[in-house]
Amino acid sequence: MPRVLVVDDDPMVAMAIEVCLQRQGLEVTIADGGEAGMRELEQGHFDVMIVDIFMPRMRGFESIRIFHERAPGIPLIAMSGYAFANADTASPDFLRMTLELGATCCLRKPFTPKALLAAVNDCLSKPMVKGHLQEK
Repeated sequence: MPRVLVVDDDPMVAMAIEVCLQRQGLEVTIADGGEAGMRELEQGHFDVMIVDIFMPRMRGFESIRIFHERAPGIPLIAMSGYAFANADTASPDFLRMTLELGATCCLRKPFTPKALLAAVNDCLSKPMVKGHLQEK
């Protein structure tokens, strides 16, 4: 049974992801924030990580970078619901930036269960080569 680590400081988001993935037969571990996620990563084996970009204490991209450094062989799905107050200004695409830090793919909150499952299944289906994903 594939194991998924979900790292998000929002308990409602984490619970929704957990329910969705458990219904598909996946084993899910929830970590409330980056530090808790690091502890879970050190204590267990996971096949996929889903990590929120913006959480307290581990700011911005720090969590994505550290998770990828500690476990480069585990596909990482970065997610964020961050939005800018002023839509008229050019804003950086934070999710796209996570790909440069090691994320395998990205999800923009809110996302549908179908989009979540597609991202997880895509990560689970890609073969690993020397700690990095190999594109099919």
